[in-house]
Amino acid sequence: MAEENDNSQEKTEEATPRRLEKAREEGQTARSKELATMAVLMAGAGGLLMFGGHLGAALEAIMKDNFVLERATIFDTREMSLQLMAAAKTAALALAPVLAVLLVAAIAGSVSIGGLLFSGKAIAPKFSRMNPIKGLGRMFSTRSLVELVKAIAKVLVVLAVAVLILHARTEDLLNIAEESARPAMEHVLWTLGWSFFLLSAATILIALVDVPFQIYDHQKKLKMTKQEVKDEYKDTEGKPEVKGKIRQLQREMAQRRMMADVPTADVVITNPSHYAVALKYDQKRMAAPVVVAKGADQIAFKIMEIAREHKVEVLRTPPLTRAVYHNTDIGEEIPDGLYMAIAQVLAYVFQLRQFRKGHAAKPGMPDFPIPPDLRRDL
Repeated sequence: MAEENDNSQEKTEEATPRRLEKAREEGQTARSKELATMAVLMAGAGGLLMFGGHLGAALEAIMKDNFVLERATIFDTREMSLQLMAAAKTAALALAPVLAVLLVAAIAGSVSIGGLLFSGKAIAPKFSRMNPIKGLGRMFSTRSLVELVKAIAKVLVVLAVAVLILHARTEDLLNIAEESARPAMEHVLWTLGWSFFLLSAATILIALVDVPFQIYDHQKKLKMTKQEVKDEYKDTEGKPEVKGKIRQLQREMAQRRMMADVPTADVVITNPSHYAVALKYDQKRMAAPVVVAKGADQIAFKIMEIAREHKVEVLRTPPLTRAVYHNTDIGEEIPDGLYMAIAQVLAYVFQLRQFRKGHAAKPGMPDFPIPPDLRRDL
């Protein structure tokens, strides 16, 4: 038995939708720093390649404007501040496209797994994180080991790619020394841009490994024990004993409302030992007779008792009672196939009342027609 309890404490169950929702509310979701880093580096390298010419032209313009100055400008502090503002504006406009690309890449890389999430609980201070014992535990945990392996792998991968790039570009770089200044600068910038792009592309390998690991690690953290799943079900759906008590109370309330409608019925038809059905018909408001109450066994006897107390006619019609009981719910009109039979019941009740008042002869009990598809033997 103890062994069974131990097994039940193992986190073997997948996280429930409620657990996932609660984790998101607390700011817990799968995130990959390597994916975000890769996205920013790739975007930065791509931005430099796309807008590098524009940046170079802006830098050249700033240098021309600031390295060649008139004597009056040099000694005028106001002119120097204006010169500085103009240079800053030119630089800002040149950098704006690259910075915009970096901003989009940073956001996209962060939310590409786990989605966009705003949670105040994630940034709230937690004093448990200041516990030195737990801090040491985190330092020597499996996750820390994985992070160390990732860091070493990143260095090795980037180093390997850098060596390959240098090996492939060695002759090209040596030839730059023979070029004139302007073509040499363009050549150097082009070489640096593509080298940076290829080095950034090396982080794709790290991201391809890190993303599945982060998703797996997040799902593993959110796994639940069987007992936690049961407790959550009880909290969300309600404890079985409480739900049973609520259903019992609801049945009792429905029965009380039903019994209150019995005195308003025109007739109660019975199968005396099993069923009772109270029927009401108002020609002005109803298209057909309606079942206002029905029940079996003890409830049937209670319906008959209330009917007699309020002088509602009680008729013994076993086959018809079974047909109405099994084919009609409380508050519903009787089925079309029973119209004729119930009409004869109401007519018989009317004749019986006239007989008791001395206005008519005693009527005979009619034979109520019941279609075969509506008959019930039990």
